[in-house]
Amino acid sequence: MSTQTLIETTGTEDAHAHDGHDTGSRKVLGMWIYLMSDCILFGSLFASYAVLSGAFAGGPGPKDIFELPYVLAETFVLLLSSITCGYAMLAVHRRDQDTVLRWLTLTFILGAVFIGMEIHEFHHLVSRGFGPQRSGFLSGFFTLVGTHGLHVASGLLWMAVLLHQVAIKGLTPTNVTRLSCLSLFWHFLDLVWICVFTIIYLIGAF
Repeated sequence: MSTQTLIETTGTEDAHAHDGHDTGSRKVLGMWIYLMSDCILFGSLFASYAVLSGAFAGGPGPKDIFELPYVLAETFVLLLSSITCGYAMLAVHRRDQDTVLRWLTLTFILGAVFIGMEIHEFHHLVSRGFGPQRSGFLSGFFTLVGTHGLHVASGLLWMAVLLHQVAIKGLTPTNVTRLSCLSLFWHFLDLVWICVFTIIYLIGAF
């Protein structure tokens, strides 16, 4: 291979690597923009709940329906999933594929447990006649908490797809970028849940 050909080949490879890096950076930036729009969505839902939180229509209030120990367990499960997701990303930076898969699988299990607990809570409330149609307070509660739950369910679907892709294709630059975006999304949902727990459950129970 001539020197000129070698230089041209190396230059082409560097250009592709640079383009891939720029594409990944743009995707992460796009994820941040999406999260900012989600902040507006959840901010609107929190504002709506604040307006409706006293509209009981002669029905139960927060103190009557919330089981704080159960919600504390939900919170612990979701926060623990944030920690395991962080360990998965540390393994990504080490390019340790097997460890990434283990931590990401554990994160998925914890997220699924959280969703299962939330569905159980909703079913329990509806079976007691405390559905979203009962009062403005319950409408605001189900809408806000349910929207967060739908986001977690979407994150689990995304996570399942990435588990498959990493297992088949490994830690390619594209998969690393996708994992970074998923990690941002998952930690964002944990922050939103802390606000939900504090404003709806903790303050409402006292």
